[in-house]
Amino acid sequence: MNQIVNDKYTPVFTNTQARYFILMGGRSAGRSTVASQYALAKLVAPDYFRCAIMRLVLGDIRNSIYQDIADRIEEQELEEQIKTTENPLSIEYGQNKINGIGFRKSSGDQKSKLKSLANYNCVIIEEADEVSEEDFMQLDDSLRTLKSDIKIILLLNPPQKNHWIIKRWFNLEDSGIKGFYIPKLKSNIDDTVFIHSTFRDNIKNISPSTIRNFENYKEIKPDHYYNMIEGLVSEGARGRIFKNWKVISDEAYEAMPYSPYNGLDFGFTNDPTALIEIKEHNNKIFLKELIYETGLVNRDPENKVPSISQKMKEKGVKKETPTYADSAEPKSIAELKLDGWNIKPAEKGPDSVRARLDYLLGKEVYYTESSINIALEVQEYRWALDRNKEPTNQPVDEFNHAMDGTGYGVFTHNKKGNINIGIL
Repeated sequence: MNQIVNDKYTPVFTNTQARYFILMGGRSAGRSTVASQYALAKLVAPDYFRCAIMRLVLGDIRNSIYQDIADRIEEQELEEQIKTTENPLSIEYGQNKINGIGFRKSSGDQKSKLKSLANYNCVIIEEADEVSEEDFMQLDDSLRTLKSDIKIILLLNPPQKNHWIIKRWFNLEDSGIKGFYIPKLKSNIDDTVFIHSTFRDNIKNISPSTIRNFENYKEIKPDHYYNMIEGLVSEGARGRIFKNWKVISDEAYEAMPYSPYNGLDFGFTNDPTALIEIKEHNNKIFLKELIYETGLVNRDPENKVPSISQKMKEKGVKKETPTYADSAEPKSIAELKLDGWNIKPAEKGPDSVRARLDYLLGKEVYYTESSINIALEVQEYRWALDRNKEPTNQPVDEFNHAMDGTGYGVFTHNKKGNINIGIL
């Protein structure tokens, strides 16, 4: 074969010691191309090669990395020698194989369907930022062949600074651009190769009009430009819903004379129960996190197990203070009423999530320094992204327990019935 490989990615082919190769940066940098070149080169080489090409969802592989490898096969005129099938996704040359494998079978799966990959010596993961740390660890632990060195190649645009990939492998340096950071591989890591790249590293393969579009983003969509084009790590998740919430001291909050009310989002095993105390004044909203904890039952008169009711007492919540709770759990609301709490169902119905968000987006919101989980959710709660990684108008159902509690309280307390909402 005679593949012309971008010099930027030479370590992918030459470094035989590293286990992890992180190819991360801006768009159109040629990462998928070089990954497909590597996969094809190893496929037709005489050495043992068993490769999994992976994305979060199995069905997304066909039109991405699988197609890239098919294009490389066609470029090298190897269609007659290499067997390809699309159901299941497979590419074979002699005893060597490349198989398409998803961490999940479909976008609706909440649990991993990944099976052991013990005999694989190469994994290429596209859009690696979509994969959870738990799923990655399950994959990583399953790779244990002794037939050759193991190589895991991660392809991605930079995620936000709190993403597990950033925390595991990188330190962040100030870029000089507010809210964006330069990723630097941690100095104590010796089993990883990091290659940061942008369209400038692949510029001979990009049309002038595309380059002009990229450069225009700096003026018209700067957040997109610095994250998706320059490949910098952002302060928060792309598509963050709440960008302008501010922190105040607990002392300042406690000194406010305004009467509080609460918002409550129920949880138990995996999701925490979140109770947020709320004060308002002159179009400003002030929040304090009172409870954010899993494993709480609603009430236990004998106090043998942790309960919401007991936690509310410990936090000094007054029985008469209005608390607006998720109306989808009438049984929980009824049980808390038995302990004398002034708890009411929050207004919910079609489009009520968006209505609550719109209402909060129109307010000036503050939260206390001690509200660490509110702070986390402010950074992580985001709109779902479309195929071009642009925000939609639908929120992602995660990092939203304190956000839901806040929304239940603020929206219902102010009776913002500007849409047709019915109690569920």
